[in-house]
Amino acid sequence: MEAGFFEKIFQQKRMGFASLSPQLTVISHNPYFLEFLIQPGRPAQGQPLQVLIPETVGLENVLEQIAAGKQVFFQLENLQREKPGKETLFFHLSFYHTAEKAAPLFCLLEEVTATARLRQQIIQQMNEIRLLESLIAARREEISLSILGNSEPIRKIRATIEKLARVPAATILLQGESGTGKSMAARMLHHASSGKNAPFVEINCAAIPETLLESELFGYEKGAFTHAIASKQGLLEEAHGGTLFLDEIGDMSLKLQAKMLSFLETRRFRRLGSTAEKEVRLRLLASTNRDLDELVRNGAFREDLYYRLNVVKIELPPLRELGSDILEIAISYIQAFNIDFNKKISGLTAEAEEKLLRYRWPGNVRELRNAIERAMIFAEGERLDAADLLVGPAGPGPEAAPAAENFRLPAGGMSFEEIEKKLLRDALKLAGGNQSKAAKLLRLSRDAFRYRLEKHGLPDG
Repeated sequence: MEAGFFEKIFQQKRMGFASLSPQLTVISHNPYFLEFLIQPGRPAQGQPLQVLIPETVGLENVLEQIAAGKQVFFQLENLQREKPGKETLFFHLSFYHTAEKAAPLFCLLEEVTATARLRQQIIQQMNEIRLLESLIAARREEISLSILGNSEPIRKIRATIEKLARVPAATILLQGESGTGKSMAARMLHHASSGKNAPFVEINCAAIPETLLESELFGYEKGAFTHAIASKQGLLEEAHGGTLFLDEIGDMSLKLQAKMLSFLETRRFRRLGSTAEKEVRLRLLASTNRDLDELVRNGAFREDLYYRLNVVKIELPPLRELGSDILEIAISYIQAFNIDFNKKISGLTAEAEEKLLRYRWPGNVRELRNAIERAMIFAEGERLDAADLLVGPAGPGPEAAPAAENFRLPAGGMSFEEIEKKLLRDALKLAGGNQSKAAKLLRLSRDAFRYRLEKHGLPDG
């Protein structure tokens, strides 16, 4: 078969080729080979390859190995040439061993401009996606680390956090109803004083059994108890240099309270099963939705620990006391869920705003977030309407007021915790185990009702 036949195929496939001598000079080539030279169109025959294609400088040893038959193949990918008045040319440069003594090297240049441009577009799109994801993440962090609103309680909290940012060692107690944003406030305090790179360790004291909570906080040594097959550092060590946030500290046992008091006084502790003391530097934040003063009076919380925690107390107001701030918070959630759900909801109708402002929000900000999320999933209009917001009745129902008015506190007092447990049990019994119905009987959101069940360790049906 004639050599010209192969030349036609190479030309059609936009490929250049050349035969090279053992000294790496060009013996022969096809016309398209000249398109890939650093100076297109210049004579190539008899010229050193390194002069014609500078990218091969430094490859002499490799090419000599191929010429000697000690290596079969070598390739340089995505080389480029700037063509005057034309688009940039991209090509792969490959070398093959031949059996010809005078021309032991075959050089093939394959144009891949279209593929290279597509690859560049894909890379650019991926970079744009990463940029968008980083912007979305930054927006989420901005929302999660900001206390929205301009009401007087919010302004006071914001000012307090700004002051505490300058005192990173102060112990802080966060109090407020369930769902008022104590965890968010803790993260704001941490970021304002320690920075986002410092560790933030959070643990819910009400969600973990006493024995497990102790080992989680202080860590343990191998063999300290059954199944302790290896040593493990605790959360105190993990939070070194940052913040430890003890959520629902009012549910911590008296025994563990004593150990925490000792740690707060000295910043030193021992792992379970160890006699060696460890020292850590961290800020301690604690929160509770229970009345610690009442717990102290009832002997359920150590008075000395309470005073040690209560260096600075921040009272987070319930959502119902924030007035029009409710709407600002709702709009921020709409903006966040627009990103998550790829929607373009612009805001709230007047009827929706009125519904949000009239409702009492027993579950506070957590309940508001859930209500907006649920509405955003099913909403089809440009703005959320009152019908989209599935929240409970505005204020207590007609049967609630007489029951509250007829209740009388005994002169000797009673346990609020036991009363709450009884109400939860009775509501579940009346509702036949249906949590949604039981929550409505107590004028609570389902999430607030489930939280209280979990807090008291009650069965959920």
